[in-house]
Amino acid sequence: MQRARRATMALVRQGWQNGSGGPRLPPGPRPLPFLGNILQVDTKNFPKSVEELSRTFGPVFTIHLGSQRAVVLYGQEVVREALLDRGEDFGTRGMTPILDKLAGGTGIGFSNGETWRQLRQFATATLRDLEKWTEERIQEEARFLVERLWSMKGRPLDPSLLLSQVTTNILCAVAFGSRFHYEDQEFLRFLHLLEENARLQSSTMTKLYNVFPSVLDYLPGSHQTIFRNTSELRHFISRRVKKEAPQPEAPQGFIDAFLLKMEQEKQNSQSVFSLQSLERSTLDFFVAGAESTSLVLMYALLALMKYPEVQERVCQEIDRVLGPSQSPCLADLSQMPYMDAVIHEVHRSLALVPLNVPHAVTKDTIFRQYLIPKGTTVFPALKASLYDRTEFPCPERFDPGHFLDRKGALRRSECFIPFSTGPRACLGERLASTVIFICLATLLQHFKLRPHVPPEELDLSPTVGFLTAAPKPYRLSLEPRW
Repeated sequence: MQRARRATMALVRQGWQNGSGGPRLPPGPRPLPFLGNILQVDTKNFPKSVEELSRTFGPVFTIHLGSQRAVVLYGQEVVREALLDRGEDFGTRGMTPILDKLAGGTGIGFSNGETWRQLRQFATATLRDLEKWTEERIQEEARFLVERLWSMKGRPLDPSLLLSQVTTNILCAVAFGSRFHYEDQEFLRFLHLLEENARLQSSTMTKLYNVFPSVLDYLPGSHQTIFRNTSELRHFISRRVKKEAPQPEAPQGFIDAFLLKMEQEKQNSQSVFSLQSLERSTLDFFVAGAESTSLVLMYALLALMKYPEVQERVCQEIDRVLGPSQSPCLADLSQMPYMDAVIHEVHRSLALVPLNVPHAVTKDTIFRQYLIPKGTTVFPALKASLYDRTEFPCPERFDPGHFLDRKGALRRSECFIPFSTGPRACLGERLASTVIFICLATLLQHFKLRPHVPPEELDLSPTVGFLTAAPKPYRLSLEPRW
């Protein structure tokens, strides 16, 4: 059967290569030798270039990044078909050279096959088991945030560092079972390395590394800084692992639970639960969750200052449901449809990862009459769904009404997939959602947000790098509400 299938696919390939009418690769701009389409796209805003190409070549098209071929899916219907209806076919992690080198096939985020399946299943179950405990840690960190803001006595601030400290510290609690003081030098170094790596992902040399890795491996540049930083980050996590003494009856955090799993599988020579996969999986939590969650919170504060009437309505709902002192929990969100709609709109408008984290096809795949060869990297663009004009008639406008029905209840939408969808959807979606709601609600429970320029001068359009988006820097003041 396998031999017959390989023979069939060989004939199919030969057909499209010879122009005999068989399935062909999706259309796309003609690549240059060695360079591919790198001169035809704006590497400073790669997602915008991809969006423009979709207008010419349709919802399924091919681009070449250097010698690497990739297929882009740009449209709500094609993304849904690939990730949900055919999730197994599009279910492996696509090639991103710098991330591939950093992960080395280990960890949750960038492994494949049985390694990924077991690690993801374990992480999903562990996060679910720790949900109540984790929510209490988030509430605790939100209180520390308010205390820090009270101590600033209304002085103007750039909230980026403080929000990064908050989200990273929450993940420290989830991973290590305990938080750090904000002034702890080891914690500040860890935070600096994470932020520097996130920033350098958009640097010119890192972008070039993702196109020409075999050449740039031997050249200096920001990619080498990322490699050194990642080594230091892993050593930090390794030191924390060695300090852990797992408690079988009540694991305190992800590392604790992972060590117990390793103990259970110590007789299994094929086990994927090793110290190496523990360190990389733990680092994946921080790489995927800390910076991204703080950016969403940054964008939320910016939007609430841009639209003071939205901020006022959110505060009224907080006062009605929580009052001035009740610590919010995720269950409260069911009574706060407007707050929920605002958070949905923040995710939609920011479109944090416009093109999604790269996927790949697990086998030679016929999709929408085109052939996508096994292993081809695929970008199932999330922004295409989040900005779908049939679902959101004015997608460029920030409007919580996009997610409210006529009765003021939350309106669900199949186009709302900021965490992706299908087998490779972000496993930290519920954790991130809990952090965003509790931190935002706690902050607005105590403070009004005041911009330093007139609201109409605030710019909600994000700065977009190679794969991610971020709000533009700003400053604000906080005025006590009580």
